[in-house]
Amino acid sequence: MKRVLLALMAFLGVACIAAAIALPTYLVPKLKVVPLDLDITSVAQTVAPNGETGDRFPARIFDRCSVSERRAAVYDAHLTQQRRSVIVDPSDENQATLQSAQTVRIDRVRDKDGKERDLSMATDGKLPCDDALLTATVDRVSVDRKTSVPNGAVSSLQLEAVPEGGNVEDASVKLEDRKGFQYKFGFDVGKRDYYYFDSNSRQDSVAKFVEERKIDGVETYHFVADVPEKDLSDLPDASGEAALGTILNMPARWWGISGKGVKSRDLVEMHRYAKATRHVYVEPTTGTIIYGYEDQHQYFKSPDQSEDAPAPVRNFQMDALNASFKWSDETVQAQADRSKHYLRLLDWGGKYVPIALGVLGVLLLVGWAILVWRGRKADGTADGNGPDGDGPGGYGPDGDGPDDYPTDPNANEPSYAYSGSTEATTAIPAVSSTDDTTVMPAQQTAQDPYWSQPPADESATSAWSQSDLGPAGHDQAGHDHVAPSPADDTDTGSFRPITDPTRPMPDYDRYQRPE
Repeated sequence: MKRVLLALMAFLGVACIAAAIALPTYLVPKLKVVPLDLDITSVAQTVAPNGETGDRFPARIFDRCSVSERRAAVYDAHLTQQRRSVIVDPSDENQATLQSAQTVRIDRVRDKDGKERDLSMATDGKLPCDDALLTATVDRVSVDRKTSVPNGAVSSLQLEAVPEGGNVEDASVKLEDRKGFQYKFGFDVGKRDYYYFDSNSRQDSVAKFVEERKIDGVETYHFVADVPEKDLSDLPDASGEAALGTILNMPARWWGISGKGVKSRDLVEMHRYAKATRHVYVEPTTGTIIYGYEDQHQYFKSPDQSEDAPAPVRNFQMDALNASFKWSDETVQAQADRSKHYLRLLDWGGKYVPIALGVLGVLLLVGWAILVWRGRKADGTADGNGPDGDGPGGYGPDGDGPDDYPTDPNANEPSYAYSGSTEATTAIPAVSSTDDTTVMPAQQTAQDPYWSQPPADESATSAWSQSDLGPAGHDQAGHDHVAPSPADDTDTGSFRPITDPTRPMPDYDRYQRPE
C-alpha cells in the first residue's frame, strides 16, 4: 500500500507540472480564437461634433422627399445606428463567418422653419420617402479565427432586400481584396498601425495608434482611422449599376446653384461622396472593441472639378449625411464586461491554473522524496540495518549485532563490553590474588566467550611468552593482560566480544615472541 501511495504521488506530481507547462503553451492558444458563439449588439446615437449629448437634433440629413419638390432640402435630425454581429456558416475550427446587420434610423427631424416631427418605419415592405429607415445593410465576412483577418472565403455586402424567389447573392455585392479589421481586432494588439475596413466606402484605411486609455476599468488602445473621400457612385449595387441615390441630375435652381455660366434650368449632375473619421478603443489582449466614436460625412458635389466647369458648380456642396455617432453607455458596459470575461478565461488558463498546478506538483514531488528518504532511513535503522537500528544486524541495545550487551552463559549476570571507562564492569570476572602470580578463576572454561584456555604444554605452544607477561596472568608492569580489540590493535583499553561469527578472532600470533 505504501509503494502504491508513493507511486501515485510521483505520478500526480509529474502530471501536475506537465499540465502547468502545457496549459499556457497549448490551451491558451486554443482560447485565443474568434468564438463561434459571438453575438455582439452595438447601439450608437448622434451627438454634437464635440461629443456632447443633449442636443436633440445634432445631425444633418438630406430630405429624400424633396426630389419631387422645387428645391432640395436638408433636415436637422437625431439618428440611431444599431448593429448586430453573429456567427453564421461557413464556420469551423479554422474560420468564422460574421454576419453584421446594420441600420440607421431617423428618430426625429426639424425643418428649416423649426417644425419638428417624428418619423415611423413602414411595416408592409413599401418604403415612403419619409420613412424612418435611412439605410440598411448586411455585411458578411469570413475571418481567420486566430488572427481575425479576412480570409476571402466570404466577403459581401447586401444593399437591399432579397427579391422574391431569389437568394442572398442576388441582393449582394462581392467585396474583393478586403483585409482590414472591422468588428473585432486580432489578439495581442500592439501600439502600431492596422488596416480598418469601412463598409460605407468599401475600402481599407489605416488605423493609427494614438494613446492608451482606461474605459470602464479596462485598459484600451485608442486608434484613429481617417477614411479618405470616396465617390459612392463608383460602388455598384448587386445589378452592377450605381446604387440608388448616389447620382442626382437635377436643374441648377433645384440645387440652389446660381452664378456666372449657370442657368437655372441647366441640369447639373452631382455625385454622392463619403469620408469619415473613426475612433476605436480596443482591449489589446483580446482585440475586443470597447468603445467607438465616428464622424461620418456624406455630401453631393460635382464630379467635374476641372477648370472648365463653372465655378458655382465646381464649388457647390450639399450635405446628404453629416453626423457624429457615439456608442451608448449600455453598449460600452456590455463590451467591457465581455472583454473582462475573456481576460478572466485567459488568466485562469494561462496564469492561475498553471501556477496552482505547478505548486501542487512540486509539493507532491517534495512529499514523495521525503517519504522515500524516510523509508530508506527506516529500512536501515528502525528495521535493524543501520548503525543505530534496533532490529537484526543493528548496533543498538535491542539489536542482535556485535555491540549489543551479550550475556555470559556461565554467569548469573550479563557482562558488558568495556568502553574505555574505568568505571565500566570488565569482561573478566573479578579475581583474587594472594601472591605475585595471577590465577584465572576456576569457573573460566574453554567455553568462555572472551578467552581461550592455553594448551596443556604451555612451554611448547603457549600463545603468550612468560617473559612478555611477567608473572602468570600479568604483563611486565604487573597489570592484568587483555586481548586488544580487532578494531584497534594498539588499543588495550577497549575490546569487543568475540562470540559474533562475523567478527574476526584476535590475531594472537602477532603477540608471540621467540624464546
